[in-house]
Amino acid sequence: MALAFDEYGRPFIILKEQEQKTRLRGIKAQKANISAEKVIARVLRTSLGPKGMDKMLQSPDGNVTITNDGATILEHMDVDNQITKLMVELSRSQDYEIGDGTTGVVVMAGALLEQAERLLERGIHPIRNAEGYEMASRIAVEHLEHIAQKFDFGPINIELLVQTCMTTLSSKIVNRCKRPLAEISVKAVLSVADLERKDVNLDLIKVEGKVGGKLEDTELVYGITVDKDMSHPQMPRKIEDAKIAILTCPFEPPKPKTKHKDVGATLVICQWGFDDEANHLLMPRNLPAVRWVGGVELELIAIATGGRIVPRFQELTPEKLGRAGLVREKSFGTTKDKMLYIEHCANSRAVTIFIRGGNKMMIEETKRSIHDALCGQESHSQQFYCLWWWISRDFLLNCCRGRCR
Repeated sequence: MALAFDEYGRPFIILKEQEQKTRLRGIKAQKANISAEKVIARVLRTSLGPKGMDKMLQSPDGNVTITNDGATILEHMDVDNQITKLMVELSRSQDYEIGDGTTGVVVMAGALLEQAERLLERGIHPIRNAEGYEMASRIAVEHLEHIAQKFDFGPINIELLVQTCMTTLSSKIVNRCKRPLAEISVKAVLSVADLERKDVNLDLIKVEGKVGGKLEDTELVYGITVDKDMSHPQMPRKIEDAKIAILTCPFEPPKPKTKHKDVGATLVICQWGFDDEANHLLMPRNLPAVRWVGGVELELIAIATGGRIVPRFQELTPEKLGRAGLVREKSFGTTKDKMLYIEHCANSRAVTIFIRGGNKMMIEETKRSIHDALCGQESHSQQFYCLWWWISRDFLLNCCRGRCR
């Protein structure tokens, strides 16, 4: 390869020995595509199952991630081949639709293509191979419907759900605590699930983590945790039967002096900050406040407490206050990091899984494991395997037709 310039000074590249390079076609292109996919499947295969090994990944900026989650591994891989990019999309689709099985779907696609390669060598057309896999998928779905068993569950009878959830956590780094984590996941899903509509809104489950403590200290909070503390160290640390004013307007000092008695709020949560003058006006009236709370957290607090987010002080009324049975500030470890617990809310359908761990990597991997466990409770195994077969069939069809080169 050489760089040259034309008479107008415009650069162009000269490729040496270009006449000796040929474009892959036919069976050679199909085998090249399959070989590229088999490399990816071989990398992920060692991470599959209860005896699967974790992968240590290092990003260009030096951050280290330890995980056996297929989607996470593929996201961190620097791939330039079109087939490997298609595998990343395959794993991402599985994670988006189901939430679990991101490693298995890639390994299964590799196994299907490995068998297809043998059929191609025997002269069987790629379209015939794809049609055969489509017939096999229908037979597999019918067999799953035949052997499927239904079981009843409820807020009390959760043992079978816990056992199902434990199978998801068995291959994770948190498997030594799979029983308590499975119980936490099942209780969290049942707390937000609409059993009559058979619908689960996982957005109502907030997963937070804090470095320090043991993994066994992970707990389920029937409410919201906020990584904030009271705006003044002398404000009350525990408030029972709290009436919460949720504000997105700047906390101007004259307003608390005239408005705090009118609506009966016992706690103020504000999206913006306020200065020492505002704290000076709040302290004598025993009105605790929390500042710099994010917008997403404000929405969760409003959902959990049944309150309304108020953009202006003039719109603040008693009907717009949120209600919680207990609001407390909790300290952690020797660093005395503080968090706010808002529990026993009016709408208990918003819950928080609060994870503890010895370091940040453990916290992040536990979050990924909890995500898989939550999605495993939401999805049905039949839909899970159907998607495996369906996505793998489409993937095989594109590869064997030689469209990806």
